[in-house]
Amino acid sequence: MPKLNKPTPTFIISGPSGAGEDSVIAALKKRISFSKCVTTITRNRRPGEKHGRDYYFITDATFKKMITTKAFIEWARVYGCYRGCTKKEYNKVAKQGSPILFKVDWQGVKKYKKVLPHCVAIMISPPSYKALEKRLLKRGQDSVETINKRAAETKAWLKHKNLYNHVIVNQDGQLKTTVDRVEKIIRKHLDQV
Repeated sequence: MPKLNKPTPTFIISGPSGAGEDSVIAALKKRISFSKCVTTITRNRRPGEKHGRDYYFITDATFKKMITTKAFIEWARVYGCYRGCTKKEYNKVAKQGSPILFKVDWQGVKKYKKVLPHCVAIMISPPSYKALEKRLLKRGQDSVETINKRAAETKAWLKHKNLYNHVIVNQDGQLKTTVDRVEKIIRKHLDQV
């Protein structure tokens, strides 16, 4: 895929399920004016999630058709679901002129770094596997089997820390501190533009 022009500063925040990346993103949106590219995904909607705000929820069949028509900048199969950012969504967000924020997995970081080499990737990491397991159990949305699968996938995820510009550990009960650190990184990069 050809590299895209640098329209605006671009940031990626990601982390394994239960690391707290969604909470960090929600808090950052209250502090920094940036645009978030909404990911297209094939998993079921969780309570409180809204189509078009949190994700675009579609079927596997529709997603596969979109792959064949090259509708995505990047896509991957993660936790048994397809997810990716469409070219249409990227172009819509890029036209807004605000810094762009992506939420993707490590595979997405690898792909975006090829297409958008100027992007800044920030990994939100749990303090430990035990803490991650506790968070997932507390969330109460996944079966024990799914939690075990996600814990195993987290180990694989952490092997790819070198893809990121920054790795921030989200300690239990320290969300504000984590958000402060991520905000400082983003503002530093914005000041350099």
